[in-house]
Amino acid sequence: MGRPIHFEIHVDNMERATNFYGEVFGWTFQDWSEYAGMPYFGAVTGTESEPGINGALMQRQGPPPEPNQAMNGYACTMGVEDYDSIEAKILENGGTVALPKHALPGMAWQGYYLDTEGNIFGIHQPDVNAK
Repeated sequence: MGRPIHFEIHVDNMERATNFYGEVFGWTFQDWSEYAGMPYFGAVTGTESEPGINGALMQRQGPPPEPNQAMNGYACTMGVEDYDSIEAKILENGGTVALPKHALPGMAWQGYYLDTEGNIFGIHQPDVNAK
C-alpha cells in the first residue's frame, strides 16, 4: 500500500515561506540543506500523537506556477479547527484566496489559497452542519 508519508513544497524565498507556514499553521522547521545539497527545511506539522504527516520546504528548481493555469501536482489540505481564524492568518501573512470558503454539505467547510510562493493549498474544517 502506498500511503503518503512526506510532502515537499517548492519555494522561491525560504525565509518568507517558513515565516508564512510558521505563522499560519504553527509549523516548525529544521535545516536539512546539508543533506539535500540545496536549501531544504524539514517541516514539523504536529506531534506524533496527531494524525498527519511532516514534510519540507525546498528551493524551487524552475519557474513558479503561472497564474490561472490548471494545477500540475498535488494540493495539500490542512485540517483546521477554526476556518475563519486560519483564513484571517493566511491573508494577514501574504496569502490570497484561490477558491473561497464553501460548504461540503453535511461534512465540512473547504477553501483553497495561494501561499506567498504561488503554491495552492487547502484548509478543511469538519462540520456536520455545513450547508
